[in-house]
Amino acid sequence: MIGAVVVAAALSANVFAYDARASRVTYGSVQHRLGSVVQSVTIAAGSRVVSGELVRGAGNAPHPAVLFVHWLGDPPTTNHTEFERDAFVVAKKGVTSLLVDATWSKSGWFDKVRKPSTDYADSIAQVIDLRRALDVLLAQPGVDATRVAYVGHDFGSMYGAVLAGVDNRPQWYVLMAGTTTFSEWFLLGTQPGDVPAYVAQMAPLDPLPYLARSHARGYYFQFSAHDHYITPAHELAFFSAAPLPRAMALYDIDHSLATPAAFSDRLAWLEEKLSL
Repeated sequence: MIGAVVVAAALSANVFAYDARASRVTYGSVQHRLGSVVQSVTIAAGSRVVSGELVRGAGNAPHPAVLFVHWLGDPPTTNHTEFERDAFVVAKKGVTSLLVDATWSKSGWFDKVRKPSTDYADSIAQVIDLRRALDVLLAQPGVDATRVAYVGHDFGSMYGAVLAGVDNRPQWYVLMAGTTTFSEWFLLGTQPGDVPAYVAQMAPLDPLPYLARSHARGYYFQFSAHDHYITPAHELAFFSAAPLPRAMALYDIDHSLATPAAFSDRLAWLEEKLSL
């Protein structure tokens, strides 16, 4: 228990194992935007299909890489475009970024697509999707596998926290507006038939123990001072679960964290940690 937050034991990393050879990667045409090379990418494995966008700078090899994972929020930013501005800025310093469209980017996903009966399996699959995305990112020309960061917001933050406990490749994490339990947010939507059983089933996926066993080199947390979805106690628990060194910033804005200060702070932190 951390404060008033009950923490279940994490699942074995073996639960999130996958066959990297099963990934089928398709690249789209190359475009040039804002001084960067932009290319769409699709990663398919079985019934799972993840789309995304690669943003490459003109830096010399070897250079860092960042995986960006968006929030479930207000259109039109409930997809990879939430972090395009970040990616274009770091591209000017030579960084290659992959911005993915997560499961929750689908129209009506929260209320009409997802089902409580499959949330557990789908959550494991989502973490595996992120691992496959890392495979693609690290396979890009010139990427330095020792300088990889992850940036996630909302659900992107929470699944990133789980990733931190099962995949050692990202060495730095920017986690924005995440909370301590998946069921807390999922229960805002379609209700399962047996709520206590559902909460118990989802508990081993909750982010805190995965953060605690992470071996990344640094963590930067961004939270809202006026968040309608996350209490200050849950923010503190999420932050405190990560190993040292870690840092936290609180912003005078809502859950969106759509403020210039949050944008500039996370980029400054990434620039320092990735030696840009």
